[in-house]
Amino acid sequence: MNAVTRFIKMHSDPARPRVAVISYLNTVPLIWGLENSRRRHPFLLDYCLPSEGADRVQSGLADIGLLPVVEMARQSLANVPGVGIACDGPVRSILLISKVPPGEIRSLAVDRGSRTSVMLARVILSRKFDSHPAITVAEPVLIEMLADNDAALIIGDPALYLDPAVLPFLTLDLGQEWKELTGLPMVFAVWCGHPRFITPANSQHFLESLDYGERHIATIVAGQAAQRRLPPDLIHTYLTQHIRYRLGDNEYKGMQTYLDYAATLEPALEVK
Repeated sequence: MNAVTRFIKMHSDPARPRVAVISYLNTVPLIWGLENSRRRHPFLLDYCLPSEGADRVQSGLADIGLLPVVEMARQSLANVPGVGIACDGPVRSILLISKVPPGEIRSLAVDRGSRTSVMLARVILSRKFDSHPAITVAEPVLIEMLADNDAALIIGDPALYLDPAVLPFLTLDLGQEWKELTGLPMVFAVWCGHPRFITPANSQHFLESLDYGERHIATIVAGQAAQRRLPPDLIHTYLTQHIRYRLGDNEYKGMQTYLDYAATLEPALEVK
């Protein structure tokens, strides 16, 4: 920890935690209450990509973040219990798209947006298909990603703009692949931070924000359809069927299994 990071962390205010908020569609119900409820909360919200949120928490620029579970484990952070982003079967927004059979993938282009999804792709390719591709980071443009690579990992909103049924490539939904591999749900992200910020009171604010979002799902769908130019039916199905926000024993078992599997992999070889 350098001097700047130490200074930032020493001068953070437990009464006004800085929260790194992710701007993907699947996060909207989680943060809807923080943004729209009349109930006051103590947080200062800062919007970013999942991977950026992890770096901000690590550096002390944020106190809490909706972070990839691999980052929660790597940074030894505490998490808000009972809430996160998960799936129990197809997730729709994490697609591995390949020009070759999975066992023949030697190069994989990935979006830098989520470290959990990249590691999930590596776990599934390794354990299900004995494939250990070199990794390159690229902008989430499918044709460009596939130009010099066997396969591409498209996540988040860019994946929702694609229709797997009409793509001329093999397409794997990694939520479904994980379910087939383990029989368990997959947890992608959780609210987490330094233990002094994950208090019962702060945790309650996050739970109440989700409660508020779930009560206003019709409003969320209508607004997000207009904002993101996606079909309302797709958004409603995605937020109410593909994504799970409540975490129970089975979700935590799936999360631990994922972390155990991820820990067995060597660092990925990056293509320059």
